[in-house]
Amino acid sequence: MTRLPLILAAAAALGTSACTTDQYGNQRLNGAGRGSLIGAAGGAGVAALTGGNLAVGAAVGAAAGAVVGIVSDDRNRYEDRNGRRFYYENDNRRYHYENGRDRVYDPY
Repeated sequence: MTRLPLILAAAAALGTSACTTDQYGNQRLNGAGRGSLIGAAGGAGVAALTGGNLAVGAAVGAAAGAVVGIVSDDRNRYEDRNGRRFYYENDNRRYHYENGRDRVYDPY
């Protein structure tokens, strides 16, 4: 029974740290959150098929999925300069948005 408060605190921390806001102002689950959810489901599924412990399989899958999600979610880095947010594509081309959703590439 002493583990229950710790588990609830960890779940609450994951729920609040796994959200991000995209360039349009919409809130969504970030890569770490999506990866951990998919990894937990996959890990529990594998544990169920192989006869292992479901909680351990879900924990290992969530950790591995979070790492994969963090690595794969680094494609839209941005920096604030003069009130603008600059985003970067995979080939390091920098762009920003004007007038709502018009993408403008920067020459620098």
